[in-house]
Amino acid sequence: MASGDDDDPIIEEIDVYLAKSLADKLYLFQYPVRPSNMTYDDVNHLSARIKPKQQKVELEMAMDTNSPNYCRSKGEQIALNVDGTTYEETNTYSAKIMDKQTFTSIQATTNTSRYAAAVFRKGELHITPLSGILQMRPSFTYLDKADTKTREREAANEGGDSSQDEAEEDVKAITVRFARPESEQARQRRIQSYDFLQRKQAEEPWAHLHYHGVKDGHSEHERQYLFCQSVDASENSELVKTPKEYLAMLMPPIAEEKLVKPVGPSNVLSMAQLRTLPLGEQVKTLMKNVKVMPFANLMGLLASGTDSTAALRCIQQVALLVQGNWVVKSDVLYPKNTCSPHSGVPAEVLCRGRDFVMWRFTLERSVLRKEIASIIKLPPEDVKEFLEHVAVPRVNRGWEFLLPTDVEFVKKHTDIAHRQHMLWLGIQSKLEKVFNFSKEDFMPNNSPQPDPVHVTGEQRLKNAQDRAQVNKSSMQKDLNTRRSESSIQVKQEPVSDREDEPMDTSSSSSAINGSVNGYPSAFDHTNGNTGSPANVPSVELKEFVKKTFKKHFVLTLNEFKRLFGLHIASMPSGHSIYPSISDHMLQDAILLCQCKQIMVPFPAQTTAATDEQKVFGLWETGEEFDTQRRLLYELFNKNYRIRRTMIQAKLTQELGDACKADVDRMLNECCISHAGMWYLKGTVPS
Repeated sequence: MASGDDDDPIIEEIDVYLAKSLADKLYLFQYPVRPSNMTYDDVNHLSARIKPKQQKVELEMAMDTNSPNYCRSKGEQIALNVDGTTYEETNTYSAKIMDKQTFTSIQATTNTSRYAAAVFRKGELHITPLSGILQMRPSFTYLDKADTKTREREAANEGGDSSQDEAEEDVKAITVRFARPESEQARQRRIQSYDFLQRKQAEEPWAHLHYHGVKDGHSEHERQYLFCQSVDASENSELVKTPKEYLAMLMPPIAEEKLVKPVGPSNVLSMAQLRTLPLGEQVKTLMKNVKVMPFANLMGLLASGTDSTAALRCIQQVALLVQGNWVVKSDVLYPKNTCSPHSGVPAEVLCRGRDFVMWRFTLERSVLRKEIASIIKLPPEDVKEFLEHVAVPRVNRGWEFLLPTDVEFVKKHTDIAHRQHMLWLGIQSKLEKVFNFSKEDFMPNNSPQPDPVHVTGEQRLKNAQDRAQVNKSSMQKDLNTRRSESSIQVKQEPVSDREDEPMDTSSSSSAINGSVNGYPSAFDHTNGNTGSPANVPSVELKEFVKKTFKKHFVLTLNEFKRLFGLHIASMPSGHSIYPSISDHMLQDAILLCQCKQIMVPFPAQTTAATDEQKVFGLWETGEEFDTQRRLLYELFNKNYRIRRTMIQAKLTQELGDACKADVDRMLNECCISHAGMWYLKGTVPS
């Protein structure tokens, strides 16, 4: 992104008119055997004729026999060979010398719908569609006539007329045959044959024409028809096509022949055929059929020797990570412009509902069907289909995720697991807007396991003590790696006194409270509960804010949260100086670190999330360049997109002289270019 080369200002607007007076009569003649600077405009045209249906034209032009480049002896010899020594009215060359030349047309293209002739006058462009494009080439039919004369002379010179010596021909029997009915295929072959085309051309009579030179008054009169005769706006319709539709009209797509593939059952997948596809298509096909799969199983289905790195790259394009397993993306199962086979619900609504189901499984092992249906508000058949893709029903536990958590994959590919975690955070924020819920509404306890219908108080107390002991042991191991045992107090969970609440009696559940795919959530989306005694940003958080904004200069709240999440994930395991950070605390930290919020006036119909509309910019760094940056922020307080010329004019007005290097630096630091306009980073419309 260098400079104002991305700008594409409009220099001038030109009205375009369509002239139709000569639409069916206008031909373009090309002379490919002669240079463009040697035209035939000044050559005497002796005759002209045309076959309109066949678009066949013949022009007869005089040759300059007095030119020093003309070989007179050769011209006389050619005339003698063609016409002989006798004079007849049908002779080609009446002057006994080759003094004229014939040009015959060949169609350059059969489809002229994309071609037109244009004339420009007084700021208006008038175009007329072409009826044909013809290439005029010299005709050598006179050589055929000379060859015929030669054969006639040779026949005349043969000895005697042998026909006088012949006896009367004997009477011979002939056989009469009736033609068979012509099939359609034979008919198509016949009409495409050379003989048929030659006969068809010969059948159409010639229409003789009068040629008028370029400077002739009649030609000047005809040229006026190249201009649109009526320029009244009420009679001429404006072009209302979109740029993409207009481009498709100018350059229509080439129709490709579709290979007919054998039709088989849609639910049958041949592994032999599958392995002939590219790796990306193999992964996509497998995930569409299986729906949920561990990565190890996927590698087992692919051909031996397949690169695992390439497979990982492909599966991230068509699937999402849920509890260490890969689940096919919703938009792969429900492509755009399709609908539910059960209820007819559009694919876009189905994808949102299924994403909610998958997101719930990133938080806990089991979900309740009624709870899901009450939130996504889709027909029961669709909700059941979502759950059947990734879960199985369990007695007294709702629907449990189909596969056990693949802890080994998460440990081995921590970078991919973290990337997927951040992706789920983005999906979560969109789902919160659509379905109007908060993550805290679904903060799971350990996944419910089957309990006896009647649980005694002693049994309930024993279960709680066992869980507390397990939690204490795991926390104790973590404490030994980073702090002394005296600096931490372990707090046991209180025993629930609700009689109807099922208790978890096993430690097999792999879902971690408040986590996604095994990673702790970096943000608490509440604005009040920050997890610290005072709602004040820590020194470490302020340092991170300063370092980040000195690097990026402009960030949306959503992008800052993403960078902060990456920072949290990059810290050593078990080491966290941020116990719980709310969105409110992040905004306070940004505003306390020489940054200010830029109130960008987004359009009313924007689909950007709330966090994407909160834009913060570095306000003060101690440099002289801060002044230019503030002037830029003032412009973006008035409009969400600006042209470079407006930025240049603002700086020149306020600072007197703004060099190109300063403008380039400021735009590179704070903005991004799109479609000839400049936007603050993170605010380009999707």
